Amino acid sequence: MSHTSPEAPGAPDPQPQRRAVVLVSGGLDSATTLAVARERGFECFALSVDYGQRHFAELNAAAAVTRMLGVREHRVMWVDLAGIGGSALTDQRIAVPELPTSGIPITYVPARNTLMLSLALGWAEVLKAQDIFLGVNSVDFSGYPDCRPEFIRAFEQLARLATKAAVEGAPCRIHAPLIELNKADIIREGVRLGVDFSVTISCYQADTRGRACGRCDSCRIRRSGFEAAGVADPTRYQPQ
Repeated sequence: MSHTSPEAPGAPDPQPQRRAVVLVSGGLDSATTLAVARERGFECFALSVDYGQRHFAELNAAAAVTRMLGVREHRVMWVDLAGIGGSALTDQRIAVPELPTSGIPITYVPARNTLMLSLALGWAEVLKAQDIFLGVNSVDFSGYPDCRPEFIRAFEQLARLATKAAVEGAPCRIHAPLIELNKADIIREGVRLGVDFSVTISCYQADTRGRACGRCDSCRIRRSGFEAAGVADPTRYQPQ
């Protein structure tokens, strides 16, 4: 009786695992997005961006997330959005609001998602990856214009025009798997996928120990999301 092993002459080569670049900020949305990409079978390359944000806590959290979930490689790239200014997240002279506001909030960072996706697109082309994942979601529609489905579709079209890979028949797809979900839905999905949210940080003004303020808009949305999901909030908060 004989059998054919995978290494035997004439056996088909195993299909290579598809690669994806995943933007990882250190927050609960991007952690869940990374877990989704892994569940879908992608070999994940994580990209975080040091853009001159107020605190380094989110980059530390991004490193913790990638260690927790596992990636092929995690890179941190640098963009000087603090040099542009105009946002409470990059200009220490602008206070982070601690009460609900109307319109586009001062925590909006001009061109942030456009630049981050551009970096991801460039790295994806070098990696021969045809997929990029990011964790934008419906909670941010009213505030941040670069979190809307229209923006994601437009950037994907731009990517089809802007890259050698696309011109040669291998266009890049932009995945925003959480875009129609609210925070409670995202948390439930993360729990299902085994995400430990205690290592993530969403706060706009975390302290040097990575503790959340509990007062900013992002903290309020995060806390209410855990309450609505019926999941204990593992966030480390600063003493009030």
